This record gives sequence, C-alpha cells and structure tokens, in this order.
Amino acid sequence: MAQQMGSGEFAELVQQMEQSDDDPRQCYALVKKRITEFRRSGRDVPDELSKLERRLLSECMQASQGR
Repeated sequence: MAQQMGSGEFAELVQQMEQSDDDPRQCYALVKKRITEFRRSGRDVPDELSKLERRLLSECMQASQGR
C-alpha cells in the first residue's frame, strides 16, 4: 500500500512546478525526481504522486502532438 505524501512535501513540489513556467516537461521531470527519491529511500511512492506523474505524462504527449 502506498503511503501519503506530507502536505509540506506536496506544497513544496507544487511551488516548484509553478516556478517552471507551466512547462509540462519540467513539471514531469520534477515529479520523476521526487518519485526516484522515494524509491531510493525504500519508501512506497504516494498515490497522489503516481497520479500526478500519469497526468503530466499525458500533458507532455499532448503537447508534443500539438494539442
């Protein structure tokens, strides 16, 4: 079972994403980095982080197709 991400951790990630000029590729890179940090520390990836990763991947694919 995946754990929950602390509200402070999530708020920090959102703040970093806001500073990325709404570029889905940069946001995706930030989320992937955070997921890697969770896995390296042996913790389960929080559900909301996994969902965010999928959403951003979809946005990146749409942007690359000109949608």
